Amino acid sequence: MDQHFIVMMIPHHDGAIAMADLALSRATRPEIKELARSIKNSQTSENAQMRAWYRQWFGQPVPNWNQGTRLGRTGGAGGGMGMGQMGGGTDLTALSTAPDFDRAFIEQMIPHHQMGVRMATMAQANSQHQELRLLQQAMVKAQSQEIEQMRQWYRSWYGSP
Repeated sequence: MDQHFIVMMIPHHDGAIAMADLALSRATRPEIKELARSIKNSQTSENAQMRAWYRQWFGQPVPNWNQGTRLGRTGGAGGGMGMGQMGGGTDLTALSTAPDFDRAFIEQMIPHHQMGVRMATMAQANSQHQELRLLQQAMVKAQSQEIEQMRQWYRSWYGSP
């Protein structure tokens, strides 16, 4: 389970990092830029930690997402990231050209984070490594808080949930 989780979560995080990179250059609201910085920093750090654990626990580097199984999922990749499947509808191309970037970012990041929360929540029950369970718990907490913050902004800025 730990091996599978890491192989799936790293590219999922890569999708959020790519979205955050776009937000750092395209967002107009400082709140979105600050959230993007936080997502980029935390998920880059989490990816590095998971890569180190994978090498330590399984004796090899994390396989490239394109070499791994896609679990029968299909969907648009968006920017060649291979993330459409795991991102809850993430489409980097549409996001990069969205007329209201901040709104599109929230509309894509909430379901992306929801998928990450589901992945980490399900994996905790069967994780063999305590340190990975703790990281999964931290992911659930941080991303759940970010989802709630984005929902509040969305209601405040656009008037609907």
